[in-house]
Amino acid sequence: MIFKIFNDTNYLNIKIIFVSSHFKQQIMKFVTFLENQQEKVGLVWQDAIYDLTKINHNLPSTLIEILADDEFSLLICQQITNEISRGEYKNTVVKEPQILAPIPHPASFRDAYAFRQHVETSRLNRGLDMIPEFDQFPVFYFSNHQAIQGPGKIVAMEKHFDRMDFELEVAIVIKKEGINIKAENADEYIGGFMVLNDLSARALQMEEMKLNLGPAKGKDFASMFGPYLVTPTEIEKYKVEPKEGHIGNCYNLEMSCSVNNIEVSHGNFKDMHWTFAEIIERISYGVKLYPGDIIGSGTVGTGCFLELNGTGKRQNPAYQEQWLQPNDTIEMSVTGLGKLVNSVHLYTQ
Repeated sequence: MIFKIFNDTNYLNIKIIFVSSHFKQQIMKFVTFLENQQEKVGLVWQDAIYDLTKINHNLPSTLIEILADDEFSLLICQQITNEISRGEYKNTVVKEPQILAPIPHPASFRDAYAFRQHVETSRLNRGLDMIPEFDQFPVFYFSNHQAIQGPGKIVAMEKHFDRMDFELEVAIVIKKEGINIKAENADEYIGGFMVLNDLSARALQMEEMKLNLGPAKGKDFASMFGPYLVTPTEIEKYKVEPKEGHIGNCYNLEMSCSVNNIEVSHGNFKDMHWTFAEIIERISYGVKLYPGDIIGSGTVGTGCFLELNGTGKRQNPAYQEQWLQPNDTIEMSVTGLGKLVNSVHLYTQ
């Protein structure tokens, strides 16, 4: 039996809430949604969203806080999920919610470079050998944590549409503080997984990368996450062994991307060369990670037009390049993590 004391100032009394530690463990999917201009957290069950604030007002108001309080708040959410599965709380189902990114205000956003196929093929398409440093350590860069978006409409500037590209990825959210985290223990710091579409403006990116700095303006305008965050329990059944010589959890999750209902990319999360555990070890060296930090996997093999176009032109000089155009719809699906759907539109005043 676990208990925690709440000081409920609205009623000027002390409430003690008991949580059984013996209930059946359920998989959990969380969303953040907007209702009356207020951001709220919901639990997803069979495509319905249940408003957590209406079920238990003692829970934290943000998903970051819930994940960080895994010794109590996550247990409460686990119990609520069990009760929802038995048909309770139907009166808290949200009608026509406006879904945001699961973590709309992360403390930081780093994106890694973990899929060997993507790196090797992209270099081959440019006539370059595989860079040996890729096998020595996982590399990453900082992206714009203030440009986080969820499903739905994305508005971009004219220069962004000069070779606009999708990037099919998976992202994790850190749930507790840590520094100098060893890969052997790093999976314990992962609060959940999300689909990530890291939009890229390739013309801008290629211009600035000539200066050996970046990516900057080519990748700072929109990164889309969602539709929900799933806890590691959700994908436990898909766990497989990592690549030889690597440590950390690895999962057999099919990944695909369609543009205007035509599939253009297909890969698998298990093909990550560097695991998230190893990436966390690298990132946390001498640097503290915080609840709500987001880390992306990098692009899966075939997971962007830059790679696909390069391969097509290498194999056939007459190949017609494809890039995202205004009003295109992008659908990304990952086994166990759901489908993230966005459309891209040109900014007009």
